[in-house]
Amino acid sequence: MTAHAAEPTPTVPPMPERNPKALRAAIARHTPQLLPDFDEHWKRAIADTYDIGPLPAFMTRWWGEYAIARDPELDAHMADLHHRATESTDLAEAKVLLEEASMIRHRARDLEPGR
Repeated sequence: MTAHAAEPTPTVPPMPERNPKALRAAIARHTPQLLPDFDEHWKRAIADTYDIGPLPAFMTRWWGEYAIARDPELDAHMADLHHRATESTDLAEAKVLLEEASMIRHRARDLEPGR
């Protein structure tokens, strides 16, 4: 279930080098549905401001987004967790579902290039 973030299956592309250019290329190739939002965020947060200060936060966010989206099963599982949490009328159940999603995001954020 959550092992996908740590150990990609053979059909899941490896993580790229940890830099904006390599990450953008991986997104364009493997998860093109993320590219418009990635480019818009890059333009707004980095390019238009001429400020690389927000770059670590930008990379952290998009590293995790790509890590999850590159694995269709994990991406679907995350969508299911969020959907079930939104639909739940039990606060404790919703909290458990969102905590699982959070743990997956934290593991995805910590993946190294090539994993």
